Amino acid sequence: MKIFLHGLESSSKGAKASYLRSLYQEIRIPDFTGSLAKRMSSLNSILAGSENIILIGSSFGGLMATIFAMENQDAVKRIVLLAPALNFPEFASYTIQRLEIPTWMVIGRDDTVTPAAEVVPLARKIYANLHYDEVEDDHLLAKTFRDLDWEAFLKE
Repeated sequence: MKIFLHGLESSSKGAKASYLRSLYQEIRIPDFTGSLAKRMSSLNSILAGSENIILIGSSFGGLMATIFAMENQDAVKRIVLLAPALNFPEFASYTIQRLEIPTWMVIGRDDTVTPAAEVVPLARKIYANLHYDEVEDDHLLAKTFRDLDWEAFLKE
């Protein structure tokens, strides 16, 4: 099961969500609002009992994907992170665990919201099986997200 977790100020109707829906009609793309705790509660309800989950998280959705994976390692098959908000203060209260889950992360070189210099060291601590790419783009990855190798990222 593929699920896309949008960023803090985005929705299921954003550019990335719309693009992924055009590629994968079966993808789940719920809307999230409120605090991290409220969003995580919603996510946990949506994915309760699911297995072989492929999490795609953009920005704050990447933070959510990371937390969900830490709490549900056996249910998650792979993770794709687009400029994940691992540097946000909300993440500081979580105990960082080492995850063996195959993970792909893409960050823009000009990202000022989730700068690579802050996020990459955290990701390397968390993800034992991290595939990382830094691209010529900003936080939104608007210039590059359509050109990413989605087939490789999301293969079942």
